[in-house]
This record gives sequence, structure tokens and C-alpha cells, in this order.
Amino acid sequence: MLLFFLVTFALFAAAFFGAAYYVFAVPEKAAAGTLQQRLRELRAAAAGGERRSSRADLFRREERGSFAWLGEMISGGGALTKLQKAINQADLKYRAADVAGLTLILFVVLFLLLGLFMPLLLLRTLFSAMLAAVPLLIISRKRAARLAKFEAQLPDSIDLFNRSMRAGHNIQSGLETIATETADPTKQEFKKLMEEMSLGSTLDAALHNLGERMPLIDLKFFITGLILQRQTGANMVAVLENLSMLVRERLSLQEKLKAATAQQRYSAALLCGMPVVFGIVLWFMKPEYIDILVNDDTGSKFFMYAVVSEILGILVIRKMSSPKI
Repeated sequence: MLLFFLVTFALFAAAFFGAAYYVFAVPEKAAAGTLQQRLRELRAAAAGGERRSSRADLFRREERGSFAWLGEMISGGGALTKLQKAINQADLKYRAADVAGLTLILFVVLFLLLGLFMPLLLLRTLFSAMLAAVPLLIISRKRAARLAKFEAQLPDSIDLFNRSMRAGHNIQSGLETIATETADPTKQEFKKLMEEMSLGSTLDAALHNLGERMPLIDLKFFITGLILQRQTGANMVAVLENLSMLVRERLSLQEKLKAATAQQRYSAALLCGMPVVFGIVLWFMKPEYIDILVNDDTGSKFFMYAVVSEILGILVIRKMSSPKI
């Protein structure tokens, strides 16, 4: 029994560390290789060598990932397009096809490993899907954190733009002020906007691309105000000042709501985490109790019902404790 447990643990640890190496080390090596290639091209151009690659630097080409064949196979549904958009909004360097391939590999490996001691097919599939979705959850958390940080910086960015407009600058100069005087991620996104305009894009197209990269309703109001001001010539400073005040009030109200519901949210987290902790402790102290839930047909059905009920309860409590303002 001990040998079986050690072999299972070794296989699971090898699969986990292999997946971690692929997620963290491979993109860094690819970026380093791309940088070295660009440096060699620049040195060759400076020495009077081949100059054909300098023209291609003006074009953005999407690099094919290691699992591009998977993306070509399932890209018809648009799932990879949405995943790649979420990765870009999280400011990560991964490709959607690579993340999808990694998730699929994790699912298969976990499904095979769990099959050694979990005979119920539906329960094994559920646990494998939950654990294999960890890369997607990480991307979602990073995306949400970046969007929240951008939203918190937006009122100050609007005020900075308004002061630039009051000083007599045009819209492009005001946007350039945001790109140079703010912090990331606002600085990073507005720098991309200025780079698009310097490469020949129109202001409207660059602003719409900014709205696609950062899908925030307050930013869309800001973009709409700029486009209307450019097309009609109206004075939008007062409107943008009201927008800045509205965003600040909404963020302040959201923080007050979080503070008022902190006790309820922590109680909900404790309530949802108790069955998991109790199950793990019982697995080590009384494994025969857990064995009935895993190996017995009736126990497996009850265990499946408990897991699904726990997940649904977590989702309902999360929805109730996180109101949108």
C-alpha cells in the first residue's frame, strides 16, 4: 500500500512539476530567444548586412504556439479567441493554444492518476476538470486584478487629461500626458494607444482598440466623450470632470460595501472550506470512512452529490456576496 502511494505521488509530482516548468520556464526561454534574434538582426543591419528584416519590424505577426494544431482544430467555436483576449487583458505572454493544450494534458494525466483509486467515472471526471482548470483560474484572477487596478487609476488619469486640455493642449497631447505621467497598467495601455497612432492609426480606431483591451464601462464613457468632442467640437471637460467624480464615488461605495460585508464573506468562506478541510483530515485519520465514499457505488453517488452541492453553494454565496455597483 505504501509503495502504491509513493508511486502515485511520484507520478503526480512529476506531472505537476512538468506542467509548472512548461508554464513558467518555456515562455521565458522563448522570449529570450526572440530577443537574441532581434539583437542579431540589429547588429547585422548596423554592420551593413542584410536589411530585409527592417521592413518587417513595422508589422505585428502573431507567433504560433507549440499547440497551434489544437487551436486550428477547435478555433471554429471562438473559445481560443476569447481565451487569447483574456490572456492579453491579463498582460501575460502565453498563447491560447498552449494554455488549452496544457489544460488538456493536465486533464488526461489527472484522469488516469485518479483512476487508480477512484472508480466512479463521473466523480473522476469532475475532479480532473476542476484541477485541470487551475491555469484558466490563474489567468482569470490576474485579468481581474489588472482591470481593477486600471479602474482605480482611471479617475486620476481623467483629471490629468482635463488639466492638459485646460492648459490648451489637444486630445493627442492629453493622451500622451496620460501615457507618460501615470503608472502601470494605465501607462502601459495608453502607450500602446500612442504607438498605434504613431504608426498611422486614426484616433477613433486607437481608442476603440483601447476599449477592447480594457473592457470597462467607465473607460468606454471616456472614449465616447473623446470621440464626440473630436467630431462635434463640444467642450467635454465638464462632462469628463463629472465622469471622474462618478467613478470615484462608485469605487468608494464599492469599498464601503466590501467593508460592511467583510464578516459575512469570511463566514461564507469558512463555511465553504470546512467540508474540504474536514474531508482531508478524515482521510488521514480514518481512511476507511473515505474509502466507503470512493469505492462503494452508493457512497460514490452520495459523494458526487455532496461535491456538486458544495460547488453550487460556493457559486451562489459568491454571487450574493459580490454585488455589482
